[in-house]
Amino acid sequence: MPDAFDIAALPDDPAILRALLIEMVAERDDARAARDALEAQNDRLRHILLKLQRHQFGRKSERLPEEQLELGLADLETAIATADAEAEKRDPDLRKERTAKRRASRGALPAHLPRIEVVLAPESTACPCCAAAMMEIGADTSERLDVIPAQFRVIVTKRPKLACRSCAGVVVQRPAPARLVEGGLPTEATVAHVMVSRYADHLPLYRQAGILARQGILVDRATLAAWVGPAPPRPFPWCAA
Repeated sequence: MPDAFDIAALPDDPAILRALLIEMVAERDDARAARDALEAQNDRLRHILLKLQRHQFGRKSERLPEEQLELGLADLETAIATADAEAEKRDPDLRKERTAKRRASRGALPAHLPRIEVVLAPESTACPCCAAAMMEIGADTSERLDVIPAQFRVIVTKRPKLACRSCAGVVVQRPAPARLVEGGLPTEATVAHVMVSRYADHLPLYRQAGILARQGILVDRATLAAWVGPAPPRPFPWCAA
């Protein structure tokens, strides 16, 4: 059902008006029924979510394994958010209400994050009434959290060889820098990234290999294990190896 319509565009025929009204009422009832069904589904999901939370904070004998519980909570929260989004699509008033709540409770982004300012100026600075130049009297500013995906790059180390034209057999070249993995491809930063993902984020090596493969970098699990091998076995004391 549209939010607004042009009164002047309505037909004069009472029968057509009556049919249009019946259609609008039916659409409204369908939207309400769909919204009620989604709300009922959300209530069921929230009930399950509360039960899982009780498992998390209940007696030790009743608790679920941490990873299983986190997966269940994430799936339920995603399902609730999906149902909420569908409800907002069907009900403009509900969408407006929840948008206002999100703006009021989202908080401020950390000050240390870099800011990239995007200015959306009007296409014309001329007054639409008299064509005189207009001046800025203020601006509305909003912030959104953006992310730059991890970028892999190749460090090319070039070691020029210098030879003397006068002295035969004299060649000077800087020695190759030491590598954490002798004969291997990774830099120290790459090894650190793999280890943080493995031990701090609990991301298995086979999944990291899949992430690299999506970038066209074919490194198998055994190779990643060889990269991690030269480093301390438990680099993060708060994480299990």
